[in-house]
Amino acid sequence: MSDWTTRNIPALEGKLAVVTGATGGLGFETAVALAAAGAEVVLTGRNDAKGAQALDAVCVRVPNALISYQHLDLASLTSVADFARRFDALHGSLDLLINNAGVMALPARRTTADGFEMQFGTNYLGHYALTARLLPALRRSEAARVVSLSSLAHRSGIIDFDDLQAATFYKPWKAYQQSKLAMLIFAIELQRRSDAAGWGLMSNAAHPGYALTDLVPNGPGSGGLMGLGSWLSRPLSHSAANGALPTLFAATSPHAQKAGYYGPSGFYELKGPPAAAKIMPRAKDAAVAARLWDVSAELTRVAFDQVAAAA
Repeated sequence: MSDWTTRNIPALEGKLAVVTGATGGLGFETAVALAAAGAEVVLTGRNDAKGAQALDAVCVRVPNALISYQHLDLASLTSVADFARRFDALHGSLDLLINNAGVMALPARRTTADGFEMQFGTNYLGHYALTARLLPALRRSEAARVVSLSSLAHRSGIIDFDDLQAATFYKPWKAYQQSKLAMLIFAIELQRRSDAAGWGLMSNAAHPGYALTDLVPNGPGSGGLMGLGSWLSRPLSHSAANGALPTLFAATSPHAQKAGYYGPSGFYELKGPPAAAKIMPRAKDAAVAARLWDVSAELTRVAFDQVAAAA
């Protein structure tokens, strides 16, 4: 994998992909690469004006790309359900689901439309609900993959079941770390559940290392770790296009593994070509994963088993 680039993506003609948070940064670069390989790509985002701009930008990079844009706000379970209904009406199956969208280290505690802490609700619960609602379409694909975006931050995360929504005590990085640990736990648990129930999915995860995107300015800005100064941290970082490579490897490579986790291969996994990434032991804790799965079903009012049975 040491020299893996977008040139290694296999032909994707006839494949359909959904990329969340695709109006900029990692999601946009992921969508461009998938479209360039021939996939039909549905870009999603919460800002429709940025969505229109992203469509135009993809077409500049990939003339004749098969792309469309759909509104999807992962901070609203109603929006997630509405998107899934629209998708099901337009498409018979789904081959690739890239759970990419996210917010990072918001300085003050904010909540989603459903009252969840914004990072846990957007980064994790919204994607849990989206994946569940799209499960019938994924199952209709011959070889569906779900890629969930985690982060190096998962290494310091804990799932605080006593205060999941940080209502008692909010710290920006603690909440972000929890949300990204939850995403990695979800990716691994989804594979366990798929194997047990025969859903036929490949679920894996990826992280971008330290990619230069608008996630930082939209979150901590000049504070915290990233406040060391972009001029100082640039040697440790890489572009959004390079940061998207682990996601693209997880989504398309014949060498990607079920429940695998991929990130940059360089120093501390900050940048470099994609490779297998370090998974902290707590992300593999089956008891924590089962509890988180059940809590997520209760909070979102969406249960995978019920969706699968109704399909």
